[in-house]
Formats: sequence, structure tokens, C-alpha cells
Amino acid sequence: MLNEEFYRPLGRSGLQVSPICLGSDNFANPTPEKESIEILNCAVTNGINLIDTANGYADGRSEEIIGKFMQESDCRDDVILTTKFYYGTGNKGINDKGASRKHIIKACEDSLKRLKTDYIDIYQTHRVCMNTPLEETLGALTDLQRQGKIRYAGSTTSPSWKITEASMLADYKGLIRMVSEQLPYNLLDRRVENEILPAANAAGLAVFVWSPLAMGLLSGRYDSANPDSFNTARFNRGGIYAERITKKAADAGQAFVAIARTYGLEPAHLALLWVKDQPHVTAPLCGPRTLAQLQDVLPVMEMSLTDEMRQSCDELIPPGSAIANFLNSAPWMKGKLL
Repeated sequence: MLNEEFYRPLGRSGLQVSPICLGSDNFANPTPEKESIEILNCAVTNGINLIDTANGYADGRSEEIIGKFMQESDCRDDVILTTKFYYGTGNKGINDKGASRKHIIKACEDSLKRLKTDYIDIYQTHRVCMNTPLEETLGALTDLQRQGKIRYAGSTTSPSWKITEASMLADYKGLIRMVSEQLPYNLLDRRVENEILPAANAAGLAVFVWSPLAMGLLSGRYDSANPDSFNTARFNRGGIYAERITKKAADAGQAFVAIARTYGLEPAHLALLWVKDQPHVTAPLCGPRTLAQLQDVLPVMEMSLTDEMRQSCDELIPPGSAIANFLNSAPWMKGKLL
């Protein structure tokens, strides 16, 4: 079990959270239910106390697996359970998506059933809905909080101005205040350092990071000298996934592997450690595909990034810059890397 000294404040909430949290995007797709439950048990046993999911992961199956685990393990009170709404599940109707009051309330009820719980600790917008007034979204979340169905609210992959707008609107209108922001951040895409991280910090938000290993680029999975290394499930999905895995990004990933080796670290460990110890970051989300992958990174929770390691990483990819596009799933981010 992780010592209490390693836990971190979760924004302005008063909660304490582990320095690495568990993501569940792989549950049921491709990780089978049995191994997913083994991953959950391993995480909780070793002190990871935040489990992140979404109603859109495997069309709700991820939530169902977590709900089954919660019911069988009797650990609900020890876990900070977060889920998200925005993408549709179920009938896929025109209003079965977005951040309208109608969708939020229906999505929350459905998630509560799948998770087999009476409440969600942090209920998050999965993406910013530019077509819905933010006041409507915050109003629905406020009602859910007052009904005891959610404890806190959070946002995901937001532009800095939306983070600020939500904070100011909550104060002005007496609505629920966002407690967290979840964003893409890794050494290959550091653009969130320019505005988004400072905005989240100014608003007092906890920051959770998705894709800290850059889809395996920082673990050395891809090598431009070996074309066969690009024959992976994610690259073959095409679209936004293939856009991120470029020759330039793969070459930087190989250079990062060499840096990690000079410090006697596994590349995946250094990549996760780098994100974990960046300013304003609360915790990276580790989304293992296998139990072995989770077990491998557990020691990083008690590691610290040295100034020398930080400088080596800054020399490879300077602060605020990017050579891979991990914001390409955000509809508000129109620009692409050159």
C-alpha cells in the first residue's frame, strides 16, 4: 500500500488522490472482463484511489465492469470514481450526445446503473460542447449535485477560455464549480503549458493527464528505421490516431529512449514520471491494456524527477512546443503541426 505522504490534493476539493490514477479506456476493448477486474484489484490494493471511466468507453461496458468490481470488492468508499458524458450511447439519437440538460441527466442515470452506485465522485464533460450554453451545462450538474447523484464536476480537453468562463460563471451564478480538468499532455505535445495549465491552476483545478506515454511513442514502440513497428492496432485505426504517429514523433521517441537509458530507467517509467512531476499536474492517468503493464509502472508513484532529467527532456522538446498532435480530438483546436 502506498504511504500517505505520496498522495496529493485534488484541486480545491479537500480530497487526496494517488500520484498515478487508473484509466479504463481499454476495459472490454480489448482487455477482457476478467483481466480488467484483476487490473482494478491490483490498482486499489497498491494505493491507486481514483478510477476514471466514461459512458462512451466500449459503449458502456467499461462502466459495467467497474460496477461489477465495486459491488464484489466492497471498496466503494475508498475509491474516487469518475466518469464522463458527451458522446452518445444507447439509441444514438440526435440528442443522445453533447452537454444539454436532457443528455446530462439521462447519461448520469444510465452511468449510475452501469456503475452500480448511488453517486459519482467527479462527473466530467468528455469534451466541450460549443453548441450548448455553459450555464445550461453547469445548471444541470448543479442539480445533480444537490440531488446527491454527483459529488463534484470536472471538464476534459478544454480550451483555456472555457476553463476561465466556467470558473467565473460558477461564482457569479452560484453554480457548481469545476474541480478538475483532464487534458492530453506528454513530452511530444507540451502546448498545454502555454495557456491551459496556467488557466487550470488559476482556477484551482486538479489536473489529470491522459496519454502520458504518447500512445507508446515514448516507450520506443515505434521506430522509423523499422517500418514493421508501425503495424499496430492504434496506427491501423487511422484518423486522429495515425496522425499522431509520424516519423518525426517516432524519431523523438527513440531519442527519448536513449535519455531514459542514461538514467537507468525504463522509457515508460521516465515518460510517466516526467508528467507526474510537472508543475500544476495532479496525476497522470495510466490506462493499461494488461495487468503486467500496470504492475510495471507502480514503482513510479514513489519516484521523483531530478533537475538533470528535466533538463534533458527540455533539450529534446522545449517547453510549450510540440512535434505530435495530441489535441487533434478537440473540435476547438483547428491548427495542425507543420
